[in-house]
Amino acid sequence: MEQKIKIRSFTDLVAWQEGHKFVLIVYKVTEKFPSKEIFGLTNQMRRAAVSITSNIAEGFSRNTSKDKYQFYCMAHGSLTELQNQLIIARDTKYLKKEEFDKLAAQSIRVAKLISGLKRIKNS
Repeated sequence: MEQKIKIRSFTDLVAWQEGHKFVLIVYKVTEKFPSKEIFGLTNQMRRAAVSITSNIAEGFSRNTSKDKYQFYCMAHGSLTELQNQLIIARDTKYLKKEEFDKLAAQSIRVAKLISGLKRIKNS
């Protein structure tokens, strides 16, 4: 018998939970970026990461499927933006290969979960 879990808050969403882990990893790795990047790539990456979970949270609180879908799409867009920035950080040697691989894997996990939210809310 399958037990259903009641989702009462955006923090109950696995997409938000995995996104939050992603945010924390991004903050940790960007601490090591050169200080000259504090207002550049570091800031951009952190803002994009926070935007992912913020849009998931805001989408969760919306009443219509259309509104939810729109915010989940914005979360997905921020995720794609951050994936691009991760490639830049890797190619400029700000990220080690192991760090990049860990972040890339987490970004794919979050992307799949957001895609699932979009399918549910748009059906």
